[in-house]
Amino acid sequence: MAMVCLSDFEEYAKQHLPKIAWDYYSAGADDCCTRDNNLLAYKRIRLRPRVLRDVSVSDTRTTVQGTEISFPVGIAPTAFHCLAWHDGEMATARAAEAVNTCYISSTYSTCSVEEIVAAAPNGYRWFQLYVYRDRKLSEEIVRRVEALGYKALVLTVDVPYTGKRRDDIRNKFRLPPHLKVKNLEGVSQREDTGLEPHGIPATALDPSVSWKDMHWLQSITRLPIIIKGILTKEDAELAVEHGFQGIIVSNHGGRQLDGGPATIDVLSEIVDTVQGRIEVYLDGGIRTGSDVLKALALGAKCVFIGRPAVWGLAYKGEEGVREVLQILNDEFRLSMALSGCRNVAEINRNLVHFARL
Repeated sequence: MAMVCLSDFEEYAKQHLPKIAWDYYSAGADDCCTRDNNLLAYKRIRLRPRVLRDVSVSDTRTTVQGTEISFPVGIAPTAFHCLAWHDGEMATARAAEAVNTCYISSTYSTCSVEEIVAAAPNGYRWFQLYVYRDRKLSEEIVRRVEALGYKALVLTVDVPYTGKRRDDIRNKFRLPPHLKVKNLEGVSQREDTGLEPHGIPATALDPSVSWKDMHWLQSITRLPIIIKGILTKEDAELAVEHGFQGIIVSNHGGRQLDGGPATIDVLSEIVDTVQGRIEVYLDGGIRTGSDVLKALALGAKCVFIGRPAVWGLAYKGEEGVREVLQILNDEFRLSMALSGCRNVAEINRNLVHFARL
């Protein structure tokens, strides 16, 4: 089967992954309206191509937090990659390193941060973090990733509680016994209140976390902190005021609050609020190179893909993730050229308009 576009990888993963794993990765919250609207929203955006612009040479490179990457697509933090491929996050990290882009590794990885660094020692990595009830646990993880050379922290702020994912409940989803949340090994011995199915202490996440806790986090690290899960201009302004170095516009792939907005639909208001004071990124719904182009036209510095990276893993491990990234890069380069853009600096809001459907 020729793998021509990202939906080919999706179909392969659906056919070949165990149902319980496929359902976990594909799940949205409740009716999955937000998950599905993340994709549909891109179809409401039309491109306004310019012609006769000499696009014989094109350059897809950009920078994130001052570091150059080969094109403006990174890999978002997603959990449990070993459900899709035997060496999981290590394969994902090698693929990101090979194409020179950013990989955000998840706290809930089935490979440890140490294993990920050993697998791709020259890769550009950020680390996704939660603030736990046990602040010492959060601090220990921060110290580990700093020592390992991770370049930024990505604080997920949209999970005071886990969203209701119906298929996981029906399937009684649990990690298989041979897989562990490697970054949290040993934590369960410190908690006596029981474990969630993922092997994570049921009381680990702290729903009382608020903006006033952010100074504490900043005080324990020298790394830049990107805040992930912002969907409103009000919270974007607070993120800037509290000294964050970046925002990821994200609704957790539609896995948390159903009925919230598609990320691409709120990108403009957040970019307009931030006004260049910090970088703005986006995840959710990216499936084609033209989706990447639309997000950049609306002000995103870079986008991140979640599920498509897992589909690539399910197909051929590291090679599959590299193929997914390469297809997106090729499509993005073509969409740029067909729209009259020679480099990312030429992409701006004049390139898009919203259709009335």
